[in-house]
Amino acid sequence: MTRFARLRVAALVALFLGAPAIEARADWLLTPFFGTTFGAETTLIDLGGGADVKHWTFGVSGALLTDQVFGIEADFAWVPGFFEGADEQDLVRSSRVTTLFGNVIAAVPLTVSRESLRPYIIGGLGLIHISRNDLVTLDEGGSSLGLQLGGGALGLISDRTGVRFELRQIRTLGRERHELTGIPGTRLSFWRASIGVIFRY
Repeated sequence: MTRFARLRVAALVALFLGAPAIEARADWLLTPFFGTTFGAETTLIDLGGGADVKHWTFGVSGALLTDQVFGIEADFAWVPGFFEGADEQDLVRSSRVTTLFGNVIAAVPLTVSRESLRPYIIGGLGLIHISRNDLVTLDEGGSSLGLQLGGGALGLISDRTGVRFELRQIRTLGRERHELTGIPGTRLSFWRASIGVIFRY
């Protein structure tokens, strides 16, 4: 390497070391949300036909999201009356589905989305707890390992508040046979569409 080449490399290294570092910013996002479930499938006996009906869902998520790409999230949701539908005989006394997930977020960097909505995809593992009380089956539900996949977009209205729109599919892992037909399938799966209010810290 010639003396001129060595000087050029040294100058580039000095320029790199002397350049100001770009500081990555991370925000805590607390998001209460509500929405609806649809497209449910289950191998459980569904006496009231409630799984085929849309149900309100409520929850809250807490996320740590950087201004680059990746973030993490904890998501809790509750769906009351999941197995209760238009059952005139009132065979299902009560039911609910509760979910708790830990997720990884991959979002469009702020340098790209800037002040507009910021799209993202999300996925993770967690627990799905099924609770039901009916007049025929003895199975009261229980908890299962679950998978959550989806995507959405978020946008800030002010420095501290914003909105979030998203769609997620939630399903139990593994295959089980239907309690009546014996056909293998997913213990429980459904879609969740929701809107939430973001509080940034």
